[in-house]
Amino acid sequence: MSKRLFGTDGIRGRVGEFPITADSVLKLGWAAGRVLGRQGGRQVLIGKDTRLSGYMFESALEAGLAAAGLDTVLLGPMPTPGIAYLTKALGACAGVVISASHNPHHDNGIKFFSSSGEKLDDATEAAIEEAFERPLVTVDSTQIGRATRLQDAHERYSAFCIASMASGARLDGLKVVLDCANGATYQIAPAVFEELGAAVSVIGAEPNGVNINVDCGSVHPQQLQQRVRAEGAHVGVAFDGDGDRVIMVDENGEIVDGDEILFIIARQRQQERTLRGPVVGTLMSNFGLEVALRSLGVEFHRAKVGDRYVLELLRQHGGSLGGESSGHIICLDRTTTGDGIVSALQVLEVMVQTGRPLSELKQGMAKLPQHMVNVPITRGSDVLSAPSVQQALQAVESKLAGEGRVLLRPSGTEPVVRVMVEGADADMVVRLANELAAAVGEAASRMAAMAN
Repeated sequence: MSKRLFGTDGIRGRVGEFPITADSVLKLGWAAGRVLGRQGGRQVLIGKDTRLSGYMFESALEAGLAAAGLDTVLLGPMPTPGIAYLTKALGACAGVVISASHNPHHDNGIKFFSSSGEKLDDATEAAIEEAFERPLVTVDSTQIGRATRLQDAHERYSAFCIASMASGARLDGLKVVLDCANGATYQIAPAVFEELGAAVSVIGAEPNGVNINVDCGSVHPQQLQQRVRAEGAHVGVAFDGDGDRVIMVDENGEIVDGDEILFIIARQRQQERTLRGPVVGTLMSNFGLEVALRSLGVEFHRAKVGDRYVLELLRQHGGSLGGESSGHIICLDRTTTGDGIVSALQVLEVMVQTGRPLSELKQGMAKLPQHMVNVPITRGSDVLSAPSVQQALQAVESKLAGEGRVLLRPSGTEPVVRVMVEGADADMVVRLANELAAAVGEAASRMAAMAN
């Protein structure tokens, strides 16, 4: 069946618009409870990021799950990977995250984890959507679910993050600037890095419900770059709003993105002979990552965009490491999903073990110039099928002459088309990306006008 609710990473949209409304989320909680409850167990964990709307949706989910006969355990503000970890550790039948990740505060979303701490498969999502279309029927009053709060959720997850480091590894002597995006990591990340001995300076750790991801975090690391340079720090670490992705900054204030983080961890794992199977990236991964891994004798596979697809390919090929340029890094030898804190710690561990700064560690990979433009579209419109867009695409591919890549992809989380061009000539890459984006924008405008 065609999905009405679920996208690339759960359910996401603008607060107050379907399906991100109080009544829809209540119904969603009931539908999910009906489906997930059949898989065994009756306890569901609920965590959230720092958006003001999280209070409303937390209550709605709790009510819906209770109506389906499931108990809820409230975790409060908690990074998405922390909810995945606790779901598996506590033997819950599911975990639910209220977050729109890197999106602005006026968006929100719902993500689900299975009892194993992994994203739901397509079949389970389809079953929840099918149940969502049915009338809500409350279980007998003697079977209605209860709600409790887990008081030591932060301590449990913090201990897990610390344990992801090699036995006895410490960060003593490292000066680290953390940017918590005014999001879900604002309490846990500073505590973890300080516990490991780092001298920590923190920005983006004063959430007020509406400043999540505003001029901070992994999508806006400019403030972090300035602070690293100004304070003479060894490294900067920027999380997104829900803490499942990370972007780093070297001692010179230069960005180290997800592809470079993936390369640094992969090379170290290979040297330690702990790297299993191929490394998995996505269609958006820089071609330079593929070249660098090939030079190390490491196989590289590309999945569709989305960490769930990276995970699927890792499972399929027996791999242990994968990720996205945006900073979703999956270390299956440490955890079950993308985890910003754990991924950052793996890189810092390499710095400590080798005694080399981050600027040197990333030098083994040379990125090809890549430029991406996000073109707003009307949600649901098939702008990529427009003849004018196809003609523009063919023209760009012809100009690249086999020495680059072009990718047109509707976002699974926002009403935009992502236009990406990659090649050896930086100026040409920018020009071609803008030309193609203009063609997509014009087609989108024509379709919107016709629809009105």
